[in-house]
Amino acid sequence: MDVNAAVAAVAAIAGVLTGVIAVLAFRWSERDQKRPTRTSLHTDPVLPPGVDTVLSVLRSSAVVLDEADGVVKASSAAYALGLVRGGKLAVEPMIQMARDTRRDGEIRQAELDLPRRGTGRGEALAVSARVAPLGSRLVLLLVEDLTEARRIEAVRRDFVANVSHELKTPTGALALLSEAVMGASDDPEAVERFAGRMQIEATRLTNLVQELIDLSRVQNDDPLEDAEPVRVDELVAEAIDRCRHQAGTKQITMAAGGTAELRLWGNRGQLAAALGNLVENAVNYSPARTRVGIAARRVTAPGGDLVEIAVTDQGIGISDKDKERVFERFYRVDPARSRATGGTGLGLAIVKHVAASHSGEVTVWSSEGQGSTFTLRLPEAGAARARARARDNQTPGLDEDDETGQTDGTTTVSSPYEPFSAPEVHP
Repeated sequence: MDVNAAVAAVAAIAGVLTGVIAVLAFRWSERDQKRPTRTSLHTDPVLPPGVDTVLSVLRSSAVVLDEADGVVKASSAAYALGLVRGGKLAVEPMIQMARDTRRDGEIRQAELDLPRRGTGRGEALAVSARVAPLGSRLVLLLVEDLTEARRIEAVRRDFVANVSHELKTPTGALALLSEAVMGASDDPEAVERFAGRMQIEATRLTNLVQELIDLSRVQNDDPLEDAEPVRVDELVAEAIDRCRHQAGTKQITMAAGGTAELRLWGNRGQLAAALGNLVENAVNYSPARTRVGIAARRVTAPGGDLVEIAVTDQGIGISDKDKERVFERFYRVDPARSRATGGTGLGLAIVKHVAASHSGEVTVWSSEGQGSTFTLRLPEAGAARARARARDNQTPGLDEDDETGQTDGTTTVSSPYEPFSAPEVHP
């Protein structure tokens, strides 16, 4: 009996000790889990207060790196540029900049050319990278995309170079002709001949300066600030009058037709300049005794009715390689003919900008030796006015029937030679 009692006592004591040990082990394990470790401090660093908010409103791409060059925080723009991939900074020069800054605490900045994300081919991505320490353990990387700024700067340089070249030609000719006049002062016929050439070069210089002013105006001004309903038939008549003398000299017949009483909503001066440039080009690039046609029609489109104004000639035509470039500033399909006609190479560039600023477009169809058709597509007055009012958070305007007082109508363009059936206008 005494033996059994002793065994039971020993078993009870052992059970109590086991329970105490288990409780102590559980509490020790729980305390150990709560204690921060080197690994947890390394993988889950905390941004200083307010930094997250500041990074979210920055226009630059932002990346925060930890001690091991791991990405702690990255903006969506950084991912879009391909700077961060798989949770790591993917640009080696930037990683090296971050390591150097982490070592000595110095702020560093550099401009880099990065390959495009994906293929790595094509135009390089130009960026400006700035690295600065953020606290004692983190590094902040700010990246600004300079690609568009560099493109605009290249366009500006090309424009200045082209303008300089174009201005030097007539001014140089005027200088030489003036010397010739002075040297031929005793020869009235020579003086008259040189004076005539001086008038031609002076006119060319005046036209170039005026078109540069016009191009600058259409690029910088908002045409809808002074917008008004503009009758298309008045624009056509004005364009024909503008080119009547040149057409008469070459015995070119000009014909106008299509849907009557169409209206556009925009800047009348810019619209008249754009259509006038198209008609003038058609006359200048057409051989003698041919035909130039101007047709207008209404076209139904999802965003509202459009007005199409097509200018068709039977001229030299445009090759496929030139079609993509004819709207560039100073580009000429036939430089020799441009010199003969006094062309500046800015007319179609002005047309393109006017169309774009009026929420429209200009397109070209052409075949070498057969002629060309340039088509302006612009919103009709009712639809364009409603868009302008909606943009200004005002009540939309009347529909196009109320605005123009006309019902729908179209005209068919059958071929580049006879785009419509209309009365001819003989200069």
